[in-house]
Amino acid sequence: MGYRITHGTGDIRAFADSDSASFNFGRACSPAPLWTGILCCTMPELSQQIEAALGQAPASLSPLAGGCVGDVQTAMLADGSRVVVKVDASAEPSLEIEGFMLSYLARESSLPVPRVLHADERLLIMTHVAGSSTFDAPAQRHAAELLAELHAVTAPRAGLDRDTLIGSLHQPNPWTESWVAFFAAHRLVYMADEAARAGRLPADLAARVHALADRLDGLLDEPDAFSLVHGDVWSGNVLAEPGRITGFIDPAIYYAHPEVELAFITLFNCFGQPFFDRYHELRPIAAGFFESRRHVYNLYPLLVHVRLFGGGYVQQLSSTLSDLRF
Repeated sequence: MGYRITHGTGDIRAFADSDSASFNFGRACSPAPLWTGILCCTMPELSQQIEAALGQAPASLSPLAGGCVGDVQTAMLADGSRVVVKVDASAEPSLEIEGFMLSYLARESSLPVPRVLHADERLLIMTHVAGSSTFDAPAQRHAAELLAELHAVTAPRAGLDRDTLIGSLHQPNPWTESWVAFFAAHRLVYMADEAARAGRLPADLAARVHALADRLDGLLDEPDAFSLVHGDVWSGNVLAEPGRITGFIDPAIYYAHPEVELAFITLFNCFGQPFFDRYHELRPIAAGFFESRRHVYNLYPLLVHVRLFGGGYVQQLSSTLSDLRF
């Protein structure tokens, strides 16, 4: 299915076959899972940990699909409530950071996220959010309203008080006065170097990323304000019921140019025309975003996937750089 967005006088116009969220903005249809691992304890041991954290033992535990950091279970507690439990068995557990990010979003914004009940490095327990990752047109418009409201939460600089995660990877967030400088150094160059060190990004391709980063001033604009972003909006991290969004999960938060969030959505086809029409009504999308800037922004999630998996993502990154004439 083809999808084309052009800028008119004060609005955006699109041509597609339907209102469903299946438009192919980019080359990737969905991100690969960002974590693989094993449960770090037996079910009885996990039940004991849940009881110690919450004061009541689970009546049942069952696997739950998804999760960028950790093995995921759903637990029915003795009082009848349902919670989601993540366990991180990796050498460098980081679930406390995910708990921090969810709590930050709950405190600083009205974005619907699970409520954190317990968080430490290896164990995260949060309220269960009903829904699936299927978005009808009203739900997409609701998502636009929620993210536009999130992007109205601002800071005077790019970054955050602490580093966070994108999937299972470290995401540096030093406070930086310039968005262009932040995105060049702490997104593109940082992740290219990490991917090269992991042996998944060839040296010549890393050099092309560095060359683009050196000339980023001519490709990106500074925002009017730095917006709080979820940072990892793809369909698996958004839950919905018919007509509305019920929750956002697995964030990768920081303060940024809000276009970086919109670009990520186009790369992985999370939402389609109803989303962008409604978002543009609330927060106008500047000319040139769909045609060029989104491709620059999407180098970052592509680098994340190169760092984790290599493979076809290397060619996709190379093709995107070629399209940008680097």
